[in-house]
Amino acid sequence: MRFEDRIRIYLSHRPQLYALVVGIGIVLFWRGVWHTADFLHTYFALFHSNLTTDSLSGAWWDGPLSFAVGIIILFATGAFTSSFIGNELILSGLRGEKKLNQKTEVEVKEEEESISDIKKGLKNVSEGIEQLEKKLGSKSK
Repeated sequence: MRFEDRIRIYLSHRPQLYALVVGIGIVLFWRGVWHTADFLHTYFALFHSNLTTDSLSGAWWDGPLSFAVGIIILFATGAFTSSFIGNELILSGLRGEKKLNQKTEVEVKEEEESISDIKKGLKNVSEGIEQLEKKLGSKSK
């Protein structure tokens, strides 16, 4: 069994801990992105002004380290992809569905009609259940 699978199985039985660990991973990931971008911006802004890099405050490795730790946590818990892409987007890709902006007008209309037909069917089923409940209610009295 893979390391990631063992961690996910362990954490899946402890949802609060799972949420905490994934939350920390997400925060560290974005902190690393933010701090690295700030450091690079400061470095290149100073570099182009012919100043030395001695004026940079903080350790250069702070952002990349946060980024790396965040990625490790998210990959180890299996939450990296679902945190940033989302389950529905992944599932629609696996089903081979197109994004809404890629669908033609005809495809959108067909989908709307299908949804409308499903709603009508559910309404008919609901009405049928109500009629059965009335019949059963009148027989038991």
